[in-house]
Amino acid sequence: MSESTQLLLAALIGIAVIVVLITVVKLHPFLSLTLGSLTVGAIAGMSMEDTVASFSEGVGSTVASVGMLIALGAMFGKLLADSGGADQIVDTIIGRSSDRMLPWAMAAIGALIGLPMFFEIGLVLLMPVIFLVARRSGKSLIALGIPALAGLSAMHGFVPPHPGPLAAIGQLEADLGLTLGLGILVAIPTIVVAGPLFARFATAWVDVPAPDLFKAEETERRAERPSFAMTLATVLLPVVLMLAKTIADITEAEGVVRSALDFVGTPLIALLISVLVALFTLGTAGGMGWDRISDSIGASLGPIAGIVFIVAAGGGFKQTLVDTGIADVVASWVEDSNFSVLLVAWLVAVLIRLATGSATVATVTAAGIMVPLAEGLPSAEVSLIVLAIGAGSVFFSHVNDAGFWLVKEYFGMTVGQTIKTWSLMETVLSVAGLVFVLLLGLVV
Repeated sequence: MSESTQLLLAALIGIAVIVVLITVVKLHPFLSLTLGSLTVGAIAGMSMEDTVASFSEGVGSTVASVGMLIALGAMFGKLLADSGGADQIVDTIIGRSSDRMLPWAMAAIGALIGLPMFFEIGLVLLMPVIFLVARRSGKSLIALGIPALAGLSAMHGFVPPHPGPLAAIGQLEADLGLTLGLGILVAIPTIVVAGPLFARFATAWVDVPAPDLFKAEETERRAERPSFAMTLATVLLPVVLMLAKTIADITEAEGVVRSALDFVGTPLIALLISVLVALFTLGTAGGMGWDRISDSIGASLGPIAGIVFIVAAGGGFKQTLVDTGIADVVASWVEDSNFSVLLVAWLVAVLIRLATGSATVATVTAAGIMVPLAEGLPSAEVSLIVLAIGAGSVFFSHVNDAGFWLVKEYFGMTVGQTIKTWSLMETVLSVAGLVFVLLLGLVV
């Protein structure tokens, strides 16, 4: 057996071990990725000592680069929810929308809420809003829910500081500000296609009434909360800071301005500044006492521990692929095949997503495989690889995805109805995202 064949076999068996452990054995992804990495090292002929060292190096570097950002993003999102800022965004946009524009307004709400919040948190927060608006307007739950979920899911797949995009950016050494800007450019038309436009078809296929869940919560929203303008400015602050650094890089600004923008636009500093600002613009302005603000921040960290360790183990798996030489073999095969690098990145993420059901696992694993292909490429193209992986990571959510069951139970749908709506929406989102990434690749 040739060395390249042995390495490819090691990669395939390692990925198969991860998939089987997650989907059949129901083992936690962190343990599955760890065991998959050890399997890869053993079959590739690497000593166990070197395999463990390689995996540990990947875990450490990933936690250092991504773990802090995920923690700060969780704090920011929790403050937005607890202060009533999220409610303020929702109420303002809904209040200014005509009946015909409600699906588009819901897509905007999903995107805005999804910008700083993790998918599961945003989903739980959006559900009462979707039900309330559906009951008050008399519109179909699907007509309003699908656009909101499309906005939320697109941000989860394409835009930092979500764990998947952050991990891919770190592994591929992409420019975060540039990826953020291009991600927003891709996300907006993708949301339009998978949200309001697709919802017209989904509404004809499935018609479910708004359930009685959350009725009591409609009267429990905070009386004192930050203004819409202040909330929106706070939500957009980290985006502006990170994009400012990229603009400074593109324009080749120099001197004090360049140094200042480089500092505040660094992802860790941008999110840290945003959380500190949110303590006052969301917390204090929302009528929260300092003790409650501190409790809110503390409560945000527990739920994200699992996400941090999954992403970290994905980084360890990536490092194992790189150190064994597997990633180089895959890169050589792709280069010889004349396939588009962006299409390959999307396909790899799609296959892992379908097998594991996890967008984050699909992203971190696919990014690890694509590392050698990204070396030496222009910064914009590396960012597009990140976005192609993000698009593939949300493809066809089905029964092995926790998000599938969350949507099914909240909406009170059957499995078949959930596939016709949520699963197909995710597929449209993924394919449309790839198309817009490829189009963007023609001009950048």
